[in-house]
Formats: sequence, C-alpha cells, structure tokens
Amino acid sequence: MTTLKVGIASYDEMKARTMAVARGERRVAPDEPKVWFTSTESFAKVLSAGNRDLLRVIVEQAPGSLDELARITGRAKSNLSRTLRTMESYGLVRLERGERGRITPKVTHDRVELDLPLKAS
Repeated sequence: MTTLKVGIASYDEMKARTMAVARGERRVAPDEPKVWFTSTESFAKVLSAGNRDLLRVIVEQAPGSLDELARITGRAKSNLSRTLRTMESYGLVRLERGERGRITPKVTHDRVELDLPLKAS
C-alpha cells in the first residue's frame, strides 16, 4: 500500500491552486498533497479514533460486504455507508461492487501524512 498525503487549505486557496494549475501557471509537485481538507477539524472528524478503528477492521478482517462489516463492528449499515462514502471521497477507501450488488470496502492506503504549514508560502 501507499501513503496518502493530505493538506489543509481554505476553499479559496484550493480554488486558486486548481485554477493556476489549469492555466499552466503552476505545476503540482510530486510531494504535494493529493487530497485537501478545508480545516483541521474536518480532517480530525474524518479520521477520528472510531473511523481509524473502522479502517483497521476493514484491513484486518476483510469483510465481504457492508452487512458483514455492520455485524463485525456493531454499527448500523446506513451509518457505515455514509461514513465510508465520505472516506471514499477523500481517497481513504474504495467501495467495490461485487456479487449481487454487494458493496465491499477496501482500504487504499496504509498511512496518512498531514502536510500543515504554519505560515503562508
């Protein structure tokens, strides 16, 4: 697996960065974050202790469906689905469709690295 590098930037900063890249004024460096959060609070919410435990369960027990994951964790399937879709939007998990439409969660990275500059560049 790999390390997912994430950064914190306001919506306006992310938009300005994206537009500069689109206009060819800026290149994305290979060591730059690929995923952005708008605040440290949103980062902490998505990667809360409970959600990190959920990721560990997925890696260690490899559930074959959301139903199985719900049984293992004791969490409601609807709650798991919402949480996993959020994690998927940040590139933390992949939700694969299997037999009979079953959704199987897969963790895509084994580490998350936060790039958090304390001053403007």
